[in-house]
Amino acid sequence: MTNNDHCIFCEIVKGEVPCNKVWEDEDFLAFADIYPVGEGHTLVIPKKHFVNLLDLDEENSRNYLNAIKTVAKILLGEHHADGFNLSLNNGDSAGQIVKHTHFHILPRKEGDTKRGLILG
Repeated sequence: MTNNDHCIFCEIVKGEVPCNKVWEDEDFLAFADIYPVGEGHTLVIPKKHFVNLLDLDEENSRNYLNAIKTVAKILLGEHHADGFNLSLNNGDSAGQIVKHTHFHILPRKEGDTKRGLILG
């Protein structure tokens, strides 16, 4: 965990920057990506600032996975999808731009033309 003085996701959590909220609980927030690669493209973040996935302890990791599963089920229903891509860019060399760990969920439908979810 490092300094989060200028973290856009922390500003979203605090309500300082608006978002299109999909779901939240006490520890996690899911909101629509502002540059979606497809319908329903959603980010799931911990409300507490963690730079990358390796910074989370075991309990936060377990709870994070449960939050992701909850959001994925919501998105599958809302977008009448039968699958989804789950993506994480962890670290600079993997293309992580916002230094606050976040998973991308992209609902998928049988026969759509997307090849996967690779984000830079």
